[in-house]
Amino acid sequence: MTPYSDPSRSDAAPLTDTPDEALRRSLGVGRRRFLSTCTAVAAGAVAAPVFAAAPALAHGRDHGHGHGHDHGRGQVLVPPHKRGIILYTVRDATARDPLASDLPSGFREVFKQLARHGYRQVEFAGYNQHANAPGGASLESVEGARLLRSWLDEYGLRAQGNHGFIPSSWPLTTADKDTFKKHLEIANILGMDHMGTGGDPTGSSYRADWDVAADKWNALGEIARRAGIKLYTHNHDSAYGFLLDRGPLDDQGRPTRSSGIRKLEYFLKVTDPKTVWLEMDIFWAHVAQYKFHTYTAPDGYTRRNVFDPAGLVTRYNKRYPLFHAKDGVVDTTNGMGWDMVPFGTGDIDYTTFFSRVGLTHYRNPMVEDDNSPSATDPAQSLREAKISYDNMAALRKRRR
Repeated sequence: MTPYSDPSRSDAAPLTDTPDEALRRSLGVGRRRFLSTCTAVAAGAVAAPVFAAAPALAHGRDHGHGHGHDHGRGQVLVPPHKRGIILYTVRDATARDPLASDLPSGFREVFKQLARHGYRQVEFAGYNQHANAPGGASLESVEGARLLRSWLDEYGLRAQGNHGFIPSSWPLTTADKDTFKKHLEIANILGMDHMGTGGDPTGSSYRADWDVAADKWNALGEIARRAGIKLYTHNHDSAYGFLLDRGPLDDQGRPTRSSGIRKLEYFLKVTDPKTVWLEMDIFWAHVAQYKFHTYTAPDGYTRRNVFDPAGLVTRYNKRYPLFHAKDGVVDTTNGMGWDMVPFGTGDIDYTTFFSRVGLTHYRNPMVEDDNSPSATDPAQSLREAKISYDNMAALRKRRR
């Protein structure tokens, strides 16, 4: 069962599907099953996945702490050396005071624990930790990067990206350009192939602003290319909404209608494929699928175009070297269509997604859960990181 509708469907007839129907169709879920899922969610009763890879699949887990046996390796969807996590998921642990807790704290101890779980890659979300951890509060320097690299090497981990500094100025100020180059130097010391950001290129819906963003990213990407780094941007849901690029114009001279192209898809078309790359946050792409399925065409008719995240990746192929592997359960009561949960415990069909996008030895999926840190359960984020790893390791190609 595929969770996606035909992305090419587009017509000018009056729309009859409600937002719930649109989500049901995009998931490929029958009406009865969808309604029962939504009813359970609304009642707070959903405790297990409906059709996602689940902990029950863990008979195929890699128990080798990152170096172990992976039975049926030829059928795995995410090879062991590509299983990663963005450190934002365990940000409470890196920020924890080692003098006040026996739990892992600071980068070095967190690296050790993640390696025990089985992870081979990490994506940074900045270089700050608790001041009492080895190395001090900030490791955002050449010296700090060398220390981080020594710990990564010690535990068999590889850095594969950072949500860090992207200059706010354009044209670039000298100070911003120098800081950007410093971050590229840090990325090289850490051994990264990629460096990026956690934000969208612009928050605007207008084509003129995306053209400016493309000029800026093409320039930054060229600087990064000369340093041997692939520069990437990351999405939230709004970046996969529809571009406003057609008339009539509003009272400020801005377009009010759309050609039907999505904002980040336009960005892909107007940026240099040799210098600008993307990291798809799969959860937020599914939120976009739920929220942005109709647009007003230049002729004033409302048209439908259901977003197909995996389809976009396959069309642009190697321009998507990284993913945020973030899961969710269906929830049509919160305006987003999904509630975030640990990887493999939700309704997003990752078996289908990873099978469709392919290139398993090229993609770098990073587990992420914004909600893992808990104010009442300090061990939760690292415990859920283990659950997420096991579920990613359990993903197998379906037998034909």
